[in-house]
Amino acid sequence: MTWTDQFEAQRPMLTALCYRMLGERAAAEDAVQDTWFKWAAADHTAIRTPAAWLRTAATRVAIDSLRRAKTRRESYVGPWLPEPLIVDENTPEDSFAQAQDCELALLWMMDTLPTSERAAFVLREAFDASYDDIAQTLGKSEAACRQLVSRAHRRVAQSSPDLTQPAGKRAAQISGFLAAIVSNDLDAAKSYLAEDAIAISDGGAKARAARRPLIGPDDIVLVSHAVTLKHAGVLAPTPVTANGHPALLMTENGRAETLFTVALNSQGQICWMYTMRNPDKLPHMIANRVGGRAPLRQQTEPPDGKAFKIVKPSAQT
Repeated sequence: MTWTDQFEAQRPMLTALCYRMLGERAAAEDAVQDTWFKWAAADHTAIRTPAAWLRTAATRVAIDSLRRAKTRRESYVGPWLPEPLIVDENTPEDSFAQAQDCELALLWMMDTLPTSERAAFVLREAFDASYDDIAQTLGKSEAACRQLVSRAHRRVAQSSPDLTQPAGKRAAQISGFLAAIVSNDLDAAKSYLAEDAIAISDGGAKARAARRPLIGPDDIVLVSHAVTLKHAGVLAPTPVTANGHPALLMTENGRAETLFTVALNSQGQICWMYTMRNPDKLPHMIANRVGGRAPLRQQTEPPDGKAFKIVKPSAQT
């Protein structure tokens, strides 16, 4: 196997690693490309384990990229959300396939972690790296890396989303909430939300979106209802899978406008809403293929086959 073949064999893993670190497709691809440059310039005869060498190099590149990204995000217009990886029945496999199971809520939570803490957490939890490997990658002691991972676990656990909730439950809560909004049953819509629910919209500087997180059922429902009235009969929903879980991609004349998904708490209530409106983070190719679906009040089918009914609910379940 040539050293080029060795790199290509590890590319999916490297891409998944860099996406988990950076939360953006283009940034992850750039980091993998920079890793390739380092690999091409390396003395391959001195490298005993190419996979470990490449993982270390990619992690260090991603750490540098994340530090630069955090500086840029300080001037980002409105809240910043990670870029989704969206799949429908027409989506071909690509280099991000190994990252599809990285939840958007988890990426969002990890973005609050210090850079080294995030790297240690990703290496340990997503790639089962040993503490010795993590220590060599980060240039720290094994004891320090154990503390980094432990702190990351505590920070993530303090957040309310329950990432073990099944896809069918999420699909039901998405459809129930949106159905209540569409039918002007705002009390029913509020019943789907946890008291400490948070809704975040990312429009960057290129699309209208709330410039602050919305906190609590009253705030979330008020804004959601106003937005829905403005776009009633215009946006067509397409069920897709975003980072391994049900989501709705809203399109207008075949153009992607909004991606909407949620995370639930341990009681099955919506505690975190994700609304992506930044066109730079939306899947234009998918939108072009699935445009022209039924309007929001119609019924569609979710990725897991369970009915994604946008109809007036009788009660919250």
